[in-house]
Amino acid sequence: MSDSEVLNHYSGSCLCGDVSFNIEGHLDHFFLCHCSRCRKDSGSAHSANLFSSTATLNILSGEDKIRQYSVPNTRHGHTFCSTCGSPLPARIMGGKVLQVPAGSLDNDPALKPNALVHMASRACWVDDYRSASIMMFDGLPPA
Repeated sequence: MSDSEVLNHYSGSCLCGDVSFNIEGHLDHFFLCHCSRCRKDSGSAHSANLFSSTATLNILSGEDKIRQYSVPNTRHGHTFCSTCGSPLPARIMGGKVLQVPAGSLDNDPALKPNALVHMASRACWVDDYRSASIMMFDGLPPA
């Protein structure tokens, strides 16, 4: 088997651990989405999702805890653990694409974000941090 044929393997879980999963295959894209719906989903400035058109999702535990919410009259949905509310992977676009919340993975996806998307609708308090004069800390700021 050549290096290009080796399946990538990722594991993940929700915050409470009720739901666990693995993903086998290649992750194609890593987007940070700044749209208003993704901000609501994440409770933050953006969502951080990986996407694949070929990877396989296997639910290992907690399938009965997985819930989905779809925003009426849109393509936007949110899959989450009913116990802790953590975002979880889901098939989207009629099952053609696997969407994986980056923070749900327990191991490193070895992929950096490819793009910041929907920047035109980003929150007014989000700046281009590369040029901003903002303090940055590796951990918590000093007390």
